[in-house]
Amino acid sequence: MRNRRHRPRAAVAIATAVLLGATALTACDASGGDSPAPKGPSAHDKPSPKPTPTWDTDPNSLAAVGDSITRGFDACSVLADCPEASWATGTDSEVRSLATRLLGKERAATHSWNYAKTGARMTDLPGQVEQAALKRPELITVMAGANDACRPSADSMTPVAEFRADFEEAMRTLRRELPKTQVYVTSVPDLKRLWSQGRTNALGKQIWKLGICASMLADPDDLDASATQRRATVQGRVVAYNDVLKDVCAKDLRCRYDGGAVFDYRFDGDQLSHWDWFHPSKNGQSRLAELAYRQVKAKDPGA
Repeated sequence: MRNRRHRPRAAVAIATAVLLGATALTACDASGGDSPAPKGPSAHDKPSPKPTPTWDTDPNSLAAVGDSITRGFDACSVLADCPEASWATGTDSEVRSLATRLLGKERAATHSWNYAKTGARMTDLPGQVEQAALKRPELITVMAGANDACRPSADSMTPVAEFRADFEEAMRTLRRELPKTQVYVTSVPDLKRLWSQGRTNALGKQIWKLGICASMLADPDDLDASATQRRATVQGRVVAYNDVLKDVCAKDLRCRYDGGAVFDYRFDGDQLSHWDWFHPSKNGQSRLAELAYRQVKAKDPGA
C-alpha cells in the first residue's frame, strides 16, 4: 500500500476556499444575476420503483389438480377419462384448454401437467398438490368439491369444517413447497342445474342409475317434498363449499377464486356429455377453459 502524503493544512484551506468561490460564481452565472441557482435532481426526487404485481397474467407453466371434470371424464367415451379434452391441460383443438391458450400448443405439451383424479375429493387435494409441486409450475388450477357433495346420500356429504381443513392443508402444502406459485380456484358447479338439464334425457337418467352423484341425481323424476328437500340440502352444501373456497383463497395473495363463475354458468345440453348428461362435453370443457382464461388474464377480475 502506498504511503499517504499529508498536505499542509494552510494549503488545503486555500484550495477549498478557491473551489467554493468558483462554484458560487458558476451558480450565479448559470441563474443570471443574483437569482438562486435552480435545484437539480437529488436522490430524494427519484421516482419510487413500481411494485411487482402480485398476480402474473402470463405464467410459463401450469399444473392441474382436482377431480373427474379436470380429467375430461366422459368427454370422449362412456365412463372413461379423456385428459386430452381437459379444460385445464388438454391438447384437443376443439377444447383449446387453458394451458394451450396461455402457453401455446408446443409449450403446453411440455410445461403443463394434470394430477387430477376421477372420484377425488377435497381430502385428496394435499397429495395432488404435493405431486404438482415437484414440477414447480408457475400456476396451479384447482377444481374440487363436486365429489364431496356427490355422495351416496345427502347425509354422507363431506362436512363443511372438514372441507375447509382439507383445503387449508392443501394451501399450506403448496406454500411450503412453492411460496410464489399462483393458484386459480374454480367454484363447484351448480349440481342442481345439472340435474334439471340432464333429467330431460332418458339415456342420461339410465346412466345416473349406475350411481353418479346419487345425493342429487337419485330418482330424478321424483318431485315430492322429501326429494325436493334432499336436492336443496345438496345445493346448500355446494354453496357452503364455495364460500369456503372464496374465504381461504382470499387469505393468500397469490390465490384467485373465480368469483362463482363456474357455479353461475348456465350449462345446457350442448355443454353436457351425451354419455352421462352430467359431466362436461368437449363443448362444456371449452367453456370452462374460456372462463378460466378470462379470469387468469384479468388484471383485476373484480373490476
